[in-house]
Amino acid sequence: MRVALTGASGYTGGRLLGTLRGRGNDVTALVRASSVTEGLRRSGATLVEGDLASNEGVRRLVDGADAVVHVAAVYRTAGHPDSYYRDVNVGGTERLLEAAAAVGVRRFVHTSTVGVHGHVENPPADETAPVSPGDVYQATKAEAEALAMDFHRHRGVPVAVVRPGAIYGPGETRLLKLFRAIARGRYAVVGDGRSLYHPVYIDDLVQGFLLALDREAAVGESFLICGPEYVSQADLAALVARHTGGRVLPFRLPAAPIQWAGDVVEALCVPLGIDPPLHRRRVDFWTKSRAFSIEKARGVLGYDPQVHLEDGIARTAGWYREAGWL
Repeated sequence: MRVALTGASGYTGGRLLGTLRGRGNDVTALVRASSVTEGLRRSGATLVEGDLASNEGVRRLVDGADAVVHVAAVYRTAGHPDSYYRDVNVGGTERLLEAAAAVGVRRFVHTSTVGVHGHVENPPADETAPVSPGDVYQATKAEAEALAMDFHRHRGVPVAVVRPGAIYGPGETRLLKLFRAIARGRYAVVGDGRSLYHPVYIDDLVQGFLLALDREAAVGESFLICGPEYVSQADLAALVARHTGGRVLPFRLPAAPIQWAGDVVEALCVPLGIDPPLHRRRVDFWTKSRAFSIEKARGVLGYDPQVHLEDGIARTAGWYREAGWL
């Protein structure tokens, strides 16, 4: 199978690239010139320089491809205007779908996010839960997912959608600040600590992508791809403390003043193109529940996540320590 891949310079896309090449797939990857690394050059993939804003680059990416795996997106940083999220996450997806439809690919795996469901009032949620995005990242990912499914229904593109949980593992840095703060004894839980968090270890997520790519039953469906269990914020902090040798401060911080401060800092920084040190989504991390059922992925795809949270947190902490980051 010849696979066209976006997002290969990122964490998840890079792991997918290595796995696809390891099982013998020919891979063509769309990569900005500034993101081409020696590792990408040595990967054995055919590199197409460009980005999702370029129709020509997208056409060259999918030329001759049997399948597309679309991972690239603007993630939740607050230094970009809303229009930038929409152009990349929605407009870029549309350009890629148009190109895929033109060449008649056999599979289009689209990466969404569990965040399209927003705060889960009655956890765990499944794929039928309301779509209720809480920020521009989640909103544009929801729009892009709906667009992909529209191409499936009306243009015949065989789309499968993966909604990953919170991705973590060795080399991933989204949780690094949390690990560092706890390791240094400078972390206090915000709010009541009962909001739920549902991570997925990178190896399990890659398994989910491959199943969505290979299984015929995946076509026309969306799948929540998360780890085998979810956890409260308080228990997550305690787990990280156990595996970093750190501690959680014996008091909790009220969420409302921090949310207000995040709103103010974000309003000041975004017009200047600055990623704020504190913004709304970071407070949402502590206060909004995101816990999900993976029974559909288990039953339809045969998804079977292997890495439980205790083991995954231990592996991640060990990697951070060896890298000198803790």
